[in-house]
Amino acid sequence: MHFVDIILPIPIENLFTYSITQAESTFLKKGMRVSVPFGKSKIYTGIVGYIHNTPPVVYEAKEIHQILDEAPIVNEKQIELWQWISKYYMCTIGEVMRAALPNAFILESETIVSLNKTTVINDADLKDDEFLVYEALSQQSALKIQEVSSILNKKNVLPIIKRLIEKEAVTVEQEVYEKYKPKYVRYVKLHASYTSESALTELLETLSRAPKQREVVFTLFTLSAKSKKPIKVSDLVEASGGSSAIIKTLIDKAILEEYHIKTDRVEYDGEEQEASKALNDYQEIALQQITESFKTQKTVLLHGVTSSGKTEVYVKLIEEVLKENKQVLYLLPEIALTTQLVSRLQDYFGEQVAVFHSKYSPHERVEVWNNVLNDSPKARIVLGARSSIFLPFNDLGLIIVDEEHEQSFKQFDPAPRYHARDTAIVLAHIHQGKTLLGSATPSLESYYNAKENKYGLVEINRRYNNVQMPEIELVDIKEKHKKKRMKGHFSDRMIEEIQAALDEGHQVILFQNRRGYSPIVECNTCGHSPQCTNCDVSLTYHQYRNQLRCHYCGYTMAMQVKCLACGVKDLNSKGFGTEQIEAELKTLFPKYNTGRMDLDTTRGKYGYEKIITALEQQEIDILVGTQMLTKGLDFRNVSLVGIMNADNMINFPDFRAHERSFQLMLQVAGRAGRTKKRGKVLIQTYDPYHKIVQQVSTNDYKAMFEEQLQERYNFKYPPFYRLIKITLRHRDYERVDMASEWFAKSLRQVFKANILGPEFPPVSRIRNQYNKNILIKIPQQQSLSKTKEAIHKINTSFNAVKNFRPVRVIINVDNY
Repeated sequence: MHFVDIILPIPIENLFTYSITQAESTFLKKGMRVSVPFGKSKIYTGIVGYIHNTPPVVYEAKEIHQILDEAPIVNEKQIELWQWISKYYMCTIGEVMRAALPNAFILESETIVSLNKTTVINDADLKDDEFLVYEALSQQSALKIQEVSSILNKKNVLPIIKRLIEKEAVTVEQEVYEKYKPKYVRYVKLHASYTSESALTELLETLSRAPKQREVVFTLFTLSAKSKKPIKVSDLVEASGGSSAIIKTLIDKAILEEYHIKTDRVEYDGEEQEASKALNDYQEIALQQITESFKTQKTVLLHGVTSSGKTEVYVKLIEEVLKENKQVLYLLPEIALTTQLVSRLQDYFGEQVAVFHSKYSPHERVEVWNNVLNDSPKARIVLGARSSIFLPFNDLGLIIVDEEHEQSFKQFDPAPRYHARDTAIVLAHIHQGKTLLGSATPSLESYYNAKENKYGLVEINRRYNNVQMPEIELVDIKEKHKKKRMKGHFSDRMIEEIQAALDEGHQVILFQNRRGYSPIVECNTCGHSPQCTNCDVSLTYHQYRNQLRCHYCGYTMAMQVKCLACGVKDLNSKGFGTEQIEAELKTLFPKYNTGRMDLDTTRGKYGYEKIITALEQQEIDILVGTQMLTKGLDFRNVSLVGIMNADNMINFPDFRAHERSFQLMLQVAGRAGRTKKRGKVLIQTYDPYHKIVQQVSTNDYKAMFEEQLQERYNFKYPPFYRLIKITLRHRDYERVDMASEWFAKSLRQVFKANILGPEFPPVSRIRNQYNKNILIKIPQQQSLSKTKEAIHKINTSFNAVKNFRPVRVIINVDNY
């Protein structure tokens, strides 16, 4: 007997064993997809893990349903990474598989209902709804469950189908269908009998009464003569001014022939490649130091100030790796960044650059996956957000993690809750490759590791072309309010500087880390503010849709005319978001164009691209945005950056608040004055003497690092202690409370000290689920694997208590 262990895309601990034939055992390889029955009626797509001869002890092995691939779509190195992620981040390998594979690869099973041809049914024996289904099936060979639902206009149709099965009127089976469909483009050519000149002249004469058809044929002939390439139907329609109906008529008359060619959805259509830029002295030294460090260290941190030209250093490193015929992964924290970088990298490397992120359609993702798997020249360099670490690389030579300090590299929901930067280092190790971490404001952990010689450290302290760092000015808005020098949320200094920059023909970026118009709407009479029905937060007012919206669950209601509690028409908005800043700018600077870049304006696939291009083409004079603006974007003509309110970032209940606000402010300041003229940054704050604001104003990363490190040491936080956060979640407040107390007590019995909580977070109810957190701090001398084992055992005991079983336990390792 032969058996195979299958990885299933569901959160179960173990791999399931299925039986296979002798022939299947010789054909199957690790990493191929098979569809397998699971449970009573489900069919799942699984990945072959191991082929062996040991039958399962606890259950009878079922047979596999069918083999879906001729060759593996997942390689050995990927499965090794999946196993590391599931072990380190305390999740199941099935959850990693679901996150790793494009949806189109995970086939879905659908129930198909068809007539039972072996029995004759008397219509009188059927109830009305049964008869409707029976009659529909006599017209069609088979129906899917969804189609039966729409025929009967009912959601739950299973009881009806069950009755039909009992009466032997229908049979039911599972059909597995594949979601990925290749893209075919429709082309046309002249029928073979009209290719000679005399036949064509004759044809044009016969079509003289149908001038539109004649025009289409003549245009096709002209286009074919100019270019030897096949002619697309869409191009022919555009060139001839005809329509697809005319082309269909010509195909029906056998004058034109149509054919289809399979094409990639994402194609590079640029011209010739250009040579990469020559490096300046500082970049050259940095490149040599990185190359030297790579001889002894697998991971190197490049700490280069904003606009020091880190990307050009990356390009030179990529060139070297490509010469060795290896692949490169370039990780970015934000999709907005890929938009600018794609064009820059394609200028140098042409079609060797592939892009992979969540705004791509499932089909586009499958194509990038296949190109990487087959080592295609179209995917030598992969540029992507965090999910691109899951691609099937064969031989990775280098991983670049740009803006490595960014928290968007951490996945929070659903599992696996991995950190792409840390996972990238492990992935490079599996491939015997190197990792380069780059940032102007490195995370405390990475800089500490570099100082401790775990990583190499290379620094660039000068901006490209020796442009000076921007001048940073602090504006005390408490003082400005006292002296009545504020217009809305703008101080007189801010208005003055914006006007001066605009007069010189420069652009301005304003940063406010809140979207919407205002975070709170309050009644002036009774103080009531509208709350979300599902979460413990007030609703944010969005003016452009005139609605109140919850940023946690998406709940919306129309903006209220009067107070819901006391009925008085005296509502006031408190706080401000990007929308309100944009509205104020339109009244303060009516002659200039303002734009906004936040989650609301970048929803579409090309949302980022449109705004970034508009700013580059100088169609926008002032751009307001959230933290999307802060990430490594390069705008040539921006001379002024304004931070509207530095305080709400600093005063956030999180041990990283000071580090994050320093990084955010310094990054956004780095967008100013990137060419010849020195840029200016204005920071509006109620507390200009706060140490973080002072450190930003002097661009003193080292002082911030030393100070924060001391605090982390005193209060037992990373990098000195590791963190594991356990969140318990349920609809019932009492149950969450009891369950979290039980869990924390069990943890304290094992670990004694360093357990914080259980504690309700600032927003304790989200989507009608209560959350309660427990934080485990793990000192360096404590074994991480043994700690995880202990947590795992406690979790198993927890699930054995009947009362606690419905409570969801979420384990978040390295909760950065």
